[in-house]
Amino acid sequence: MTTGRKGPRASDEDVPVASGGPSPFSEEELAAVTGPGLADELDEVEAAAIEEDQDGVTPDLETSFEKLVSKSRKLSQDRIRTVVESVLFVAERPLSVDELWQATGIERELIAEALNQLSGIHRDGISGIVLYEVAGGWQFRTDPHSGEYVRRYLRVKPQRLTRAAVETLAIIAYRQPVTRPELEDIRGVDCGAVLKALIDRKLVKILGKREEVGRPILYGTTREFLEFFALKDLSALPTLREFHELTQEHREIVEKEVRPAPAAAGTVEALSDPGFTKRMEKNAAASEAALEDLEHAIEAAERTQKASSSVLDTPPKPETGAEGPKPE
Repeated sequence: MTTGRKGPRASDEDVPVASGGPSPFSEEELAAVTGPGLADELDEVEAAAIEEDQDGVTPDLETSFEKLVSKSRKLSQDRIRTVVESVLFVAERPLSVDELWQATGIERELIAEALNQLSGIHRDGISGIVLYEVAGGWQFRTDPHSGEYVRRYLRVKPQRLTRAAVETLAIIAYRQPVTRPELEDIRGVDCGAVLKALIDRKLVKILGKREEVGRPILYGTTREFLEFFALKDLSALPTLREFHELTQEHREIVEKEVRPAPAAAGTVEALSDPGFTKRMEKNAAASEAALEDLEHAIEAAERTQKASSSVLDTPPKPETGAEGPKPE
């Protein structure tokens, strides 16, 4: 074999080695054929700078914003809608119209029009991403009907509050600013632990202290509270009248969620007793009969009262003899 012929670089596996004996090539010959290893080719090469160095350069933000405003004036309404949509998509929290103006330089009226258009495109039941107006701003959220699929992909559990937390949070939301003694007076139990948990979840915050004896701390809801319940502001909280105006189906759902557990022992066993239903029907019939008797008694009393009133209201007649009235 001729070693002076030049050819493609071979690897160590390509070099034939006689089995059972020493290699017919010297180390210098092998090095001339194989060359240095690939792993060592860049060891002594200094890396080049591939990112633009902006150290010490402070951009003129006012001039940049002016250029942005000038550029935004040339955008069409469709292009404005896509710009607003992009900014809302990357935002980590709800953005107000003023914040969108500061980010894009687009006039507030045009931003409001774009938000109106996006609300029609990304709406509940139509799009997988829904645009909500929450906490004084606008935010993209996943469609509520797709929640279980999104949670399964993200492998997160739905955030749920205990009954005590919901009661405490509802009192704070409707009565804020409110003190801890006022909370405990309404609920009738100690609220310290629940109140601390709500503060840790950033659903409740300290608003200050009341100007009275003892200076009790005042509590109120936070912006995260509005985001958690998808509320535009506190005026969006449902009223008692709205609850009474609910349909029967939705009212049953609400009552089912807030219905307390039965406290009496043996309730399930009593309801499963075949004779329990018969006894309840018998008692109901007896109650109806007693109610009818009571109604009859009331009617009889009313007739007697009317008769007595007619007798008492009649004026007495003057007494006269057979020969007529006596002369004075």
